[in-house]
Amino acid sequence: MGKPSDARVVFRYPNFLYHSSARVLSVLGSEMQAVAVGWQVFGLTHRPLDLGLVGLAQFLPGILLFPITGNVADRIPRQRILQISMGAFAVVSALLFGFTVHGLASPWPIYATLLLNGTARAFNMPANQALLPTLVAEEHFPQAVAWGSSWFRTATIMGPIFGGFIYGLAGNPLPVYGLAAIFYLAALLFYSRIKLKPAARPARIGARSSAMVFEGLHYIWRQKFILGALSLDLFAVLLGGAVALLPVYASDILHVGATGLGLLRSAPGLGSILTALALAHRPLGKRQGAVMLWCVFGFGVFTVVFGMSHNLALSLAALALSGACDMVSVMVRSTMVQLSTPDHMRGRVSAVNAVFIGASNEIGQLESGLTAQWFGTVPAVVLGGIGTIMVVAIWTWLFPELREVQKTVTAAT
Repeated sequence: MGKPSDARVVFRYPNFLYHSSARVLSVLGSEMQAVAVGWQVFGLTHRPLDLGLVGLAQFLPGILLFPITGNVADRIPRQRILQISMGAFAVVSALLFGFTVHGLASPWPIYATLLLNGTARAFNMPANQALLPTLVAEEHFPQAVAWGSSWFRTATIMGPIFGGFIYGLAGNPLPVYGLAAIFYLAALLFYSRIKLKPAARPARIGARSSAMVFEGLHYIWRQKFILGALSLDLFAVLLGGAVALLPVYASDILHVGATGLGLLRSAPGLGSILTALALAHRPLGKRQGAVMLWCVFGFGVFTVVFGMSHNLALSLAALALSGACDMVSVMVRSTMVQLSTPDHMRGRVSAVNAVFIGASNEIGQLESGLTAQWFGTVPAVVLGGIGTIMVVAIWTWLFPELREVQKTVTAAT
């Protein structure tokens, strides 16, 4: 750990507070809605594969649109993109509400609606990531990442708890979808309060050059530490992510219902927020790459423990510890990628980063659903955790830069 710092210095930036408030509200809505969608879909089909299709429906727009989403974030005011995204998310919640009112015999209308949700996310994520470094001074950005991550993780804790509790109390997802829509509209208002000076960007940003679309990929390919960090997270979470199968654990293994599902989904967030708060007050010092590798290794170990557990307390503890390990990886990766990237191309680099994140999460859901359908739920999670451990070993050999890096890179110009 590094020396203690003025952890609350970012509170002096109103734009950062507006941005964080909007992000917390949108994440609350998304996490509540995710619990409701997962429980509703599993209730309709009782097949793990269908839970994987939930992830696929949200990932496809991101992978198809990523060549343009980053370029859009570098050409159009990012604040405007975020406002439009929040409106689209509210429409998604309203559609889910309407379909549920009229009755659902299959999950296909839900999948179709989630395609729209995935499209909004494809534009939202690069704009959100690229906007944050412009809201605070460069020297305060690590604190902004730590506080932003802690509030984000708080929302990932409270959202599933609220969603599971409300779903269980009402016996249906209607109030969850309605409240999610309200949160998205409130987030839109907070994004509208941000006041920014026009960014000075190179003139060629206005050019319609197809080469610009792939500059994010080229940049990441040249920066081997960034390539190693992003791909490590991609394959580790893709294999080790157990979130998609939590409805199966809540229903058939732990027998805790919709409310228990909310607790299970919130557990990784609890471990993450405690870690983020610690890092906000005492940032990581040197050897960040090695620390990240060990934490991803721990993520795989705790995934195996969760997969084999039939006890709710042990399952919650394993998920919380996996979230703590994941947060360290997020902190190292986020700070490094954003500060090392020039502002005029942060959108394109963030778009590639968003694809990596989406692939690890949503394609990870599909992978979990498929392997659970083939081998069973518990073997699927355990094998995924073992796969994550193997990825760490391979990446330590493929990318020696990961274990050798001594500190976070400085900001690019």
